[in-house]
Amino acid sequence: IEVIARQVEVLNPSKPTPIIVSRDKDENEDLRLKYRYLDLRRERMTRNLILRHRVVKFMRDYMDKNGFIEIETPILFKATPEGARDYLVPSRIHPGLFYALPQSPQQLKQLLMVAGLDRYFQIARCFRDEDLRGDRQPEFTQLDLEMSFVERDDVLAMVEGLYTEMIPAVAPHKKLLSSPWPKFSHHEVVERYGTDKPDLRFGMELTDVSDIFAKSEFRVFQSALAEKGVVKCIVAPGCADYSRKEVDALTDAAKSLGAKGLATLTGPAEGPKGSAAKFVTPGEAKAVQSRVGAKEGDLILFAADARAVVNKVLGGLRLLFRDKLNLADKDVMAFAWIVDFPMFAWNEEEKRWDAEHHPFTMPQLADLDKFDTDPGAILSDAYDMVCNGYELASGSIRIHRSDIQLKVFQLLGISGADIESKFGHMLEAFEYGAPPHGGMAPGIDRLVMLLADEPNIREVIAFPKNQNGRDVMADAPSAVEPKQLKELHIEIRE
Repeated sequence: IEVIARQVEVLNPSKPTPIIVSRDKDENEDLRLKYRYLDLRRERMTRNLILRHRVVKFMRDYMDKNGFIEIETPILFKATPEGARDYLVPSRIHPGLFYALPQSPQQLKQLLMVAGLDRYFQIARCFRDEDLRGDRQPEFTQLDLEMSFVERDDVLAMVEGLYTEMIPAVAPHKKLLSSPWPKFSHHEVVERYGTDKPDLRFGMELTDVSDIFAKSEFRVFQSALAEKGVVKCIVAPGCADYSRKEVDALTDAAKSLGAKGLATLTGPAEGPKGSAAKFVTPGEAKAVQSRVGAKEGDLILFAADARAVVNKVLGGLRLLFRDKLNLADKDVMAFAWIVDFPMFAWNEEEKRWDAEHHPFTMPQLADLDKFDTDPGAILSDAYDMVCNGYELASGSIRIHRSDIQLKVFQLLGISGADIESKFGHMLEAFEYGAPPHGGMAPGIDRLVMLLADEPNIREVIAFPKNQNGRDVMADAPSAVEPKQLKELHIEIRE
């Protein structure tokens, strides 16, 4: 905007800014975060915060339209084992006792269902003391919702409806890949994509070729199959002419993911080439090329090992090729539902069962008789929402019966005393006619990150922590006065 000024009054002089705010120049991130109030003057950062506002407003309006009421739950609550470490808050009034900041409002929203408030939501702040990465922060925001008298598909339909309406409204340049969204079992999606949060914007699915090599003389494949492992492969389009150096880089990437090595084979032109070519028969090579649909110029990459290792390795290489070959359209949102998760995972180090989601997840009713015989075979009534390789939401039908909840706690090795002290209020509440209920908690930070095409969630949060969990602007966490520690009955030991 240009204006003709008759008079200019300086309201407040400014020093030269330590970062350039007039354009999006790459700056040292800690410098940007130290002067975040200047960094937020940038058009891109302002645009991100406006987008975030529109997302949250749309969520609130949608929930209200569908009969939900917004209820705030306490920030000062109780330390409970929910997976990550708790942030603890010492009580001055009660020496030696601590509150915990909520990892989620999980217990409280379930208690609201017991109270008869059958459609609840809030824009919830959550806190987890865990190792950080690009799409994690110690404090984060989610749309927390819970519904009574529902089954899994009722919850999925409600949330899918929200996102299907919201994305065209707040980010019209984004396109939904499919509607309705596809639904995969946990087992199926890991077998096909090597991960339980697949990027569906491109192909390169994993293919099991163990049967083709059942009688192979290739020692690497032979050894893996003898150990009840698998041989699987992916096809990298147009990569048959990769140099030795490029293939070695892929092998190093595979090893970093847990592979012992990587075998390669080219498409069907002029006979197969690659590190596996001299070890497999022409019939085996042709059978593989036919099954995976390899074309001239394609490169087939094999992994042979335990099933979990092979899936992880090829799933990781699949994403590497996505970025290297630009296989995914950044303006496409490929949502999917993942269901039928295992209820428990065996913790080999501690020789006990862990909850795959959290201990309040309802087991599938058909599996209730397996608690005493085969806990590892129990499937949960849990579900995840994934998009473009990210988990954007996790939820489940919850346990509403005290007898089932007690069974889960006991299987997880929680002592009777801990059950009573940490969860006694939940078990008692379930004795007063708790309804069946379920819900979900879509993350807001990651969603806005994807809609804004940002590389990490720090770019869509007004005042984030850095990758070391520090607020470099305010210099937090910081030391406190000895007097404050004394009031809280805390002594610091070196």
